[in-house]
Amino acid sequence: MIMKRILYIIIAAVTISSLLFSCEPVEDRENLPAVNLTAETIKFSVKPTAENPNIVALKNEDPTVIPYWKYVDGNGNEIGHSNKSNDQISFPFAGKYTVYFTAYTRGGSVDAAPVTINIAQNDESQFADERWNLLTNGAAGKTWVLYMTAPLEFIGKPATPYQNIAVSGHGWWPNLSDISWAGLENKDWGEVTFNLNGGYNVSVTQTNPTIGSTAKTTKTGTFNFGLTTGQTNDRIVFNGGTEMLHPNEASYFSSSFSFTNIQIVELTETTLAFIAIRADGDNLIYHLVAKQ
Repeated sequence: MIMKRILYIIIAAVTISSLLFSCEPVEDRENLPAVNLTAETIKFSVKPTAENPNIVALKNEDPTVIPYWKYVDGNGNEIGHSNKSNDQISFPFAGKYTVYFTAYTRGGSVDAAPVTINIAQNDESQFADERWNLLTNGAAGKTWVLYMTAPLEFIGKPATPYQNIAVSGHGWWPNLSDISWAGLENKDWGEVTFNLNGGYNVSVTQTNPTIGSTAKTTKTGTFNFGLTTGQTNDRIVFNGGTEMLHPNEASYFSSSFSFTNIQIVELTETTLAFIAIRADGDNLIYHLVAKQ
């Protein structure tokens, strides 16, 4: 949660500064001193800080220009920008990043040669909450599969929003042979893997829910992990077309329910449970276990 707050603050600050920059009147640049600037003569620096190698200091060393920074990850995705003369940016994940610097002058703009920054390891302090490690096992990753011994728990329609197993308790656990009404086959449903190796990475191999089908589809993307006090509404949001591993047809669930935004109701070293809303409004809990 600490890391997300940091990222939100950075994004908010960058957004505000970029808006201010985009509204910069032309005459402000025309009031700058005339300089003969080239890519080779731009004065700036991009250096990891001594206190934390995952924090990089950006410094414009020429007061006669208006600075503009852009930084991207190893896949070329832009992850931020700034127009401050002195700024610091956080790279919590290990990997290669590129920082671009543009100097705006009286006569136009000049781009400096990009600077590559190699971050050796994750900044573990930004993942201090144990739930990050329980879910992902850090950069090494963690794979979850459906717990076919007791995959489903029936809650019904709770009087108040269901929070988690510790707070709201357990429901009814039917035997696999007794839940034909759920359309749940005893088969390999696939797996979902989370890791923090250079980003919030997720890979989902999903077996086709059609009865008798063993066809699998694998998708990769990213995820957001929203942590709450007391774990009463912890959520995983899936991005990039990925969804939580699940064993039923989409028509089985409420139209307002989505497997791209799921509420976690139990998370331990070996168990991961999430709540789903059936089309008739009843609550179900699906149970996953860490793959051995």
